[in-house]
Amino acid sequence: MSSICLPTLHPKALRPGDAVALVSPAGPVAAEKIESAVQVLQGWGLRPRVYPHALDQYSFYAGRDEDRAGDLNDALADPEIRGVICNRGGYGVQRIIQRLDFEAVRRDPKLLVGFSDITALHAALWTEARLATVHGPVATQLERGGVFTSGTRHTVMSTEPVLVEANADEPTFNVRIKGRASGILLGGNLSMLSTCVGTPFMPDLTGAILLLEDVGEASYRIDRMLTHLLNCGILQRLAGIAVGQFSLPGNGLSAVSASEVLTERLGKLGIPVLGGLSIGHGTSNIAVPLGTDATLDADAGTLLVAAAAR
Repeated sequence: MSSICLPTLHPKALRPGDAVALVSPAGPVAAEKIESAVQVLQGWGLRPRVYPHALDQYSFYAGRDEDRAGDLNDALADPEIRGVICNRGGYGVQRIIQRLDFEAVRRDPKLLVGFSDITALHAALWTEARLATVHGPVATQLERGGVFTSGTRHTVMSTEPVLVEANADEPTFNVRIKGRASGILLGGNLSMLSTCVGTPFMPDLTGAILLLEDVGEASYRIDRMLTHLLNCGILQRLAGIAVGQFSLPGNGLSAVSASEVLTERLGKLGIPVLGGLSIGHGTSNIAVPLGTDATLDADAGTLLVAAAAR
């Protein structure tokens, strides 16, 4: 079913007493981290349910494809579940996308939270059901407190917008092309977006504000992925670009920084670009809605995003 003519689906904000699913659609997780997440969510007044295969491990993944997809589909179809929190990223979402029950999403939209490899799930839920979701901390990060918990709680339990201000301490802070733009905020992890190209689950980014972040990628690989999107004509259709964290690779530093690559590749598009946003794999990960109206103001250094929940 094509989502081209569908209106945006806005799930309801979570309220005390709501049941939320903890699922592992990608990489394996440690039981103690999920126990910590359960305690945090209970502290918000929610009723977390750890799904049957959430702690499985098989090869690179949190269990077999059919089990990971089964847990996710069960959560999406259960009328009692009002939110779905992904336990971690890692790798594996792309392997189960075609197994997902998008009709269940259309019947009963729920808030879904996650980032990194979960970008592929955000993209699929948008293209297939026009579901507004939340790009934010996974369950295993909730034990870290601070904005990991306060920001996520605000984003899933209120209908207020999210304002993100550029942070001078972020390595991408100097990635900036002046201007102001409005559009639907989409995107997330650059590597995952790159793997969506050519599939039915790559969102139409025409007129969108594109969020980009990544971790552990050498500068030449960031250049290659951005060049791929440029050669596909995707970046040329954007209204603006919001740049989150591009954490340093673990195998040594290149003489060319990620920020230099981002400025060179994005600076000629003629659209506003705002870096320095504390979104991604760094020491802070601010939760932001995806699939909702956003205003990027590179002059003021702000990204304002309407709530996913209604």
